[in-house]
Amino acid sequence: MTGLISKKSILAFSLLVLTVIFFVSPVVAQTYDFASSSGLATSANKAGYAVGSDATTVEGLIGTIIYVILGLVGVIFLGFALYGAITWMTAGGNEEKVKKSNKILTGALFGLLITLAAYIISYFLINYFWK
Repeated sequence: MTGLISKKSILAFSLLVLTVIFFVSPVVAQTYDFASSSGLATSANKAGYAVGSDATTVEGLIGTIIYVILGLVGVIFLGFALYGAITWMTAGGNEEKVKKSNKILTGALFGLLITLAAYIISYFLINYFWK
């Protein structure tokens, strides 16, 4: 191989990287609880604020908002599905009502599936990244 990078230099670099990855232990910093040692936690408790694991984080608040919105959207699509089913049952052989109810049911089913998929994806992403 001609040029700046040879097979030997690639092999040497790969061995160096693997050595660093597998044999160098990470430095673990000492944990220091500033809130409790400075009296900040005591002041926060007296003021009525939650501290530590009881406190609400921005990530937790965003996750709750996402779950509530997706839950409401799911309920709305379930309502559309019920409306379409009732329209179909009361059509009485009228083809226009049957077509209308079929479109409502199809839209509600797709909406419900999309909402369910969004809920599942957001549930796994939020639990993976923020918990």
